Amino acid sequence: MCTASNYITKDHYFGRNFDYEISYNERVTITPRNYKFEYRLIDDIESHYAIIGVAAGVDGYPLYYDACNEKGLSIAGLNFEGNAVYLEEKEGMVNVTPFEFIPYILGTYSNVSEVKKALENINLVNINFSEELPLSPLHWMISDDTGAIVVEPLKDGLKVYDNPVGVLTNNPPFDKQLFTLNDYRSLSNRNPENTFSKDFDLDEYSRGMGAIGLPGDLSSSSRFAKVAFTRANSFSSDGEEESVSQFFHILGSVEQQNGCTFINDPDLYEYTIYTSCYNTNKAVLYYRTYSNSQITAVKLMSEDLDSAELINYRLETEEQIAYIN
Repeated sequence: MCTASNYITKDHYFGRNFDYEISYNERVTITPRNYKFEYRLIDDIESHYAIIGVAAGVDGYPLYYDACNEKGLSIAGLNFEGNAVYLEEKEGMVNVTPFEFIPYILGTYSNVSEVKKALENINLVNINFSEELPLSPLHWMISDDTGAIVVEPLKDGLKVYDNPVGVLTNNPPFDKQLFTLNDYRSLSNRNPENTFSKDFDLDEYSRGMGAIGLPGDLSSSSRFAKVAFTRANSFSSDGEEESVSQFFHILGSVEQQNGCTFINDPDLYEYTIYTSCYNTNKAVLYYRTYSNSQITAVKLMSEDLDSAELINYRLETEEQIAYIN
């Protein structure tokens, strides 16, 4: 289960918590402009926008979990168990598989407006990557500095929603997630007035009482409400370090600690394996991992983007502590 968010100061920031019980040797993967994308049902694409993101450790093909391209368009795929439906090939449509969706979108389009128009003709086809890697049930948040959308594959085709809160978790579908925020409309970052009764002199005994009722558990709906409130009320200056730091604090409000979410296995718990943060305007990927709280950065524009070979960097997973005495 995961949480994605955007955040805008001077630049546009986008990223996610990747929450799962096991790692697939995730790594930072850069796809240069001339890497050949081979598709199952549409023509291969030999030249496209350069992409940086976090992908599974599968040699030869970038199975991106989240990424952004050199034009500032970003996307993350989140688990959508029980709701995602992939269809059969449809004549007259652009038939791409779910594992091809992120490379196709980021390699082809430069902004959310272009993507919204293209989605009218895209069909997500039920073809596995391999026998060993079946499709994951996913929905996606796509974002740039003009706004965000959510794309959900349902039995009657793709649903595309504008995303005014800049947040996505897993279930239920996005329109229902958005509706649940009505239950928290009375919350505030300021302490409330006493409206309980004029007959009782109730004590304002603590700061933060305006957010009483904000959920703190790790379910999808609760994480959606928690990070939506945190993002909406976040404040930072617009410098790069301050903005990046604040973004990690936003997603840190719903990170999962190892041991708190039990999976049906005596040795497995869901936890936040990594948190990503993209400055999409500058094409820089910042990340932290569960065992390394130091922020690591990788710059797309520092690479040879006209090459044809994937560029990979392993995630830094060992804690790095700065001793001062």
